[in-house]
Amino acid sequence: MEEGSCELEGTLIILQKIRVMKRIILMLLLSFGFMSISYAQAKKKGYETVTIKTPGATCELCKSRIETYMLREEGVTKTVVDYKRGTTKVTFWNEKTNIENVRVSIANAGYDADEVTANPDSYKLLPRSCKKPEDGGPAKKP
Repeated sequence: MEEGSCELEGTLIILQKIRVMKRIILMLLLSFGFMSISYAQAKKKGYETVTIKTPGATCELCKSRIETYMLREEGVTKTVVDYKRGTTKVTFWNEKTNIENVRVSIANAGYDADEVTANPDSYKLLPRSCKKPEDGGPAKKP
């Protein structure tokens, strides 16, 4: 019986080692998973370039007004308005500002920016050529 009991003890020891190894592997996988999620959620620091819809920017004067206004915004390094396409491309340092602040800044210049509507007081100050047709601005070209 001693020989059978030694085999049984050996099998039990092996099973215990397998359980311990499974726990270690599971803990390592969980740790790796949490680190991956944390890393993926970490914000990349540096410059970002975004394209914002600015349908109200319809001429060279609109382009100039937005680009000049954005020069004074902290973190914004470059602004290019394409009034023919109705878009504005903005490059900014994401440690100083974010896309929502950029949209609000364009709205504060008097122009709609994506879903952010133009600041009414700023819009009133725009020259007639930069206003919407329903407010006395030029008619849209077909």
